[in-house]
Amino acid sequence: MARRKAPPKPPKNIEEALQQLETLVVNLEQGDLSLDESLAQFEQGIALTRYCQETLTQAELKVQQLVKGDKPEGPQEATTAAHE
Repeated sequence: MARRKAPPKPPKNIEEALQQLETLVVNLEQGDLSLDESLAQFEQGIALTRYCQETLTQAELKVQQLVKGDKPEGPQEATTAAHE
């Protein structure tokens, strides 16, 4: 039975996730992986894609709040309050 690699650490940001996705695509397109390795990389790619989608959705919501004039939630509020 094949040994499984430790799961990769989560990306620090969307740029890192996209870079990991690009690497996975190259690996899969080369066709040198076993079926199990291909499925594992595909599964990792799905997780990264979901991370990217969620990150983009959150960014879109924040932009919509800013355009409407609502206060964004998060670290920006603390920074703004400290400077007032």
